[in-house]
Amino acid sequence: MLDELGVDSVLICGAMSHMCVDAVTRAANDFGYDCALAHDACATRDVEFQGITVPAGQVHAAYMSALGFAYAKVASTKELLTEILET
Repeated sequence: MLDELGVDSVLICGAMSHMCVDAVTRAANDFGYDCALAHDACATRDVEFQGITVPAGQVHAAYMSALGFAYAKVASTKELLTEILET
C-alpha cells in the first residue's frame, strides 16, 4: 500500500520499543524505506531474562542504540518534526 502511494520514508513511534517498534523499524528498512524513529515517542517496560530484571530505561536505550546503528535515524520528536517542517 505504501509503495502504491509513493511513500519512501516512514516516521516510527509507539510501544513497545523491544517488540513492535523494533520489528517495524527493521522491516521497513529491509523493504527499502528511509526510517526515522522518534525515541521519545516510544515506550517499553522492564523485562526479565534468567532471573535478571532489566529496567525499562536500559531496554529502551539498548534498542534505540541498535536501531540507530543500522536501521533508522533516531532522534527526538522535536528534532524530527523540525526537520520535516524545514523540507
